[in-house]
Amino acid sequence: MTKYAANAMLATKISFMNDIANLCELVGADANMVRKGIGSDPRIGNKFIYPGVGYGGSCFPKDVKAIIKTAKQYGYDLKVLQAVEDVNDAQKYVLSRKVKEHFGQDLSGMTFAMWGLSFKPNTDDMREAPASVIIDELRAAGATVRAYDPVAMEEAKAHYIFDKVTYCKDAYEALIDADALLLVTEWSEFRIPSWDVVSNF
Repeated sequence: MTKYAANAMLATKISFMNDIANLCELVGADANMVRKGIGSDPRIGNKFIYPGVGYGGSCFPKDVKAIIKTAKQYGYDLKVLQAVEDVNDAQKYVLSRKVKEHFGQDLSGMTFAMWGLSFKPNTDDMREAPASVIIDELRAAGATVRAYDPVAMEEAKAHYIFDKVTYCKDAYEALIDADALLLVTEWSEFRIPSWDVVSNF
């Protein structure tokens, strides 16, 4: 129970911040400033409050589902954690929705560079990775994807076989003929790219 509760708490922080970031966008607030503000409160801390494309992997999704299921078996409804799961499921579609809002619902003939495939940096784990949802959505709309990840490429090739997806040898190769760049996983090498190189594509 302790492990379930601990991972559920961390998942809650992630979904909470994603929800707040979505609201910030609507009201014109800076989500990064909000993150810094609440993160400076020692009661909250600054870990697991970076907005993004949602959590994945083998632990958080499994443990949140498990504790919700356990509660139901005992006749109790964990409403907060159900909301955490619902927010996370929806968050995986936010980036592809924004792409369609900008470029249109039909993405036929368009190419998107994607930096990051694993569910978090420093791993090749793609279990329940938001990247797979984003790729599916873009492909369904007619787009092609050029993807790169520092360590998850072989995992992606072995277990996630997509048509209209090219796996590239480096981040800059992924930019060839791309109409837009989607940053999905916050690998450190993506933090400060060579903008001189990027501008050439």
